[in-house]
Amino acid sequence: MDEIEIVEYDPCWPTLFEEEAARILAALGNDKVIVIEHFGSTAIPGLAAKPVIDLMVGVHSIEAAKPIIPLLEALEYIYWPDDPRPGRMFFVKGMPPYGKRRTHHVHVVEAYSEFWERLLFRDYLLTHPEEAKRYEVLKRNLAERFQKDREGYTNGKSIYIQMVLEKARHEQIL
Repeated sequence: MDEIEIVEYDPCWPTLFEEEAARILAALGNDKVIVIEHFGSTAIPGLAAKPVIDLMVGVHSIEAAKPIIPLLEALEYIYWPDDPRPGRMFFVKGMPPYGKRRTHHVHVVEAYSEFWERLLFRDYLLTHPEEAKRYEVLKRNLAERFQKDREGYTNGKSIYIQMVLEKARHEQIL
């Protein structure tokens, strides 16, 4: 069962990101990867989160990046070809046959595309701890409500995330 679990912040998460980013860059190479970013809740010090490290891998073109699928599969990632969000490739590490629970998500996106805005959300939470706390409360409530419904949990956060992105965009303009 792929249940939603929120745990207290683990100071090892940045190191786990760095180690995995190095493995991915070594496997894919600088010619395919522009940048790898740590995003999601595990990138926010002190924020409780699902214990899954999110990595955003920026590439020049999604279409040109298709050959990386077997390279990430060799690192025990499962590719989700039916991702309903066009414009990215999504990989999960830790699911059967390689484990019992998710440990990492890799989001391969065109660098500086609309998906890149997730970094704006991360950066806003990093500089606004009161907003990060509100996000944590929301996530805990949603995890309780949607413990066995990952899609419901994710959808429950979307309005809040859009609200924070609006604040972040406004702050960038000022």
